[in-house]
Amino acid sequence: MQAQAALLTEPGSEFTLTQIDIDGPRAGEVLVRIEAVGICHTDLAARDGVLPLEFPGVAGHEGAGTVLAVGDGVTAVAPGDKVGITFNSCGDCATCTTGRQSYCENFIQLNYGGTRADGSRPLSRDGEPIGGMFFGQSSFARVALANERNVVKVDDEIPFALLAPLGCGVQTGVGAVTRSLKAEKGSAIAIAGGGSVGLSAAIGAVVQGCATIIVVEPNAARRDLALELGATHVVDPAAGELTEQVRAIVPAGVDYVVDTTGIPAVIESLIGATRVRGTVGLIGVPADPAGAVNLNIIATLTLGLTVTGIIEGDSVPDEFIPELVALYRAGRLPLDKLVTTFDFANINDAVAAQHAGTVVKPVLVFDQSA
Repeated sequence: MQAQAALLTEPGSEFTLTQIDIDGPRAGEVLVRIEAVGICHTDLAARDGVLPLEFPGVAGHEGAGTVLAVGDGVTAVAPGDKVGITFNSCGDCATCTTGRQSYCENFIQLNYGGTRADGSRPLSRDGEPIGGMFFGQSSFARVALANERNVVKVDDEIPFALLAPLGCGVQTGVGAVTRSLKAEKGSAIAIAGGGSVGLSAAIGAVVQGCATIIVVEPNAARRDLALELGATHVVDPAAGELTEQVRAIVPAGVDYVVDTTGIPAVIESLIGATRVRGTVGLIGVPADPAGAVNLNIIATLTLGLTVTGIIEGDSVPDEFIPELVALYRAGRLPLDKLVTTFDFANINDAVAAQHAGTVVKPVLVFDQSA
């Protein structure tokens, strides 16, 4: 079938609205009418060539909508179901079968490979295949082809525009604190970056009952929002040496660090602000794929420091996304304070607003009558 999509024509290009052709669902696949889709830093990293995407191609990996059709063997969802779409996983490897599918051994191929297992590509334009299947969905389009394993049926009432970012950014931030780090009640945590992932991490810290929640963010409006969301302290990295600023708040050092910036200097400064047996969680994608952090071996041994990478907040989507919806319904996940909606046709304006820092989480929505 045909659908409107936002196409990236070359690395670094703006998005171009165009009509594309999408295959119907094969075995294990799910065709979804997209009603809302979040814009995530990962989409822009793919646009800029930091992460793999075939050009021309369609990105987008925080889709939400209604199931149009399912392929053979699909039992988890049916046409008419409301779903959120998240990362893809194989379901067969050692990590998938032990509830750690965000570290699927086939994650790279399934989320960045752009093809089905048989090498076919489900998206085309003017008869020529184009890049797709980004995170198993390519949901910067009115219709997306996903898989049974990366769609989550949602029965509770939640607007599509708030459901969409649960597929990646929000689940990553909240999950980093509640699932990956399992932050203890009464602990101290420092979060670098006040974007959607960092502010979601701050919300996760509130959910966990952390006593001291420090958000490091240069944008004053986002610092104010962090306090509104439950942070106990905010720090402007331009106001002084970061280690000293954090230790002025917690002299013994923080128990946990969550970095969403991918900036080595920020990470190193916050490592210096951890206490004995502290844990540092790394989420942010560095601007330079070769980006690295200097880690003093003696200090690491002495402190018993743990440094861990975090993908998708260690989410088991079928469990965690409904938990996030329940938190929203209970008033404990104020998604409306993070999300700003834009018409799908204004995708480039939404990207510009996010880059300028005037919005936290841009979500694209379609005309409900279209």
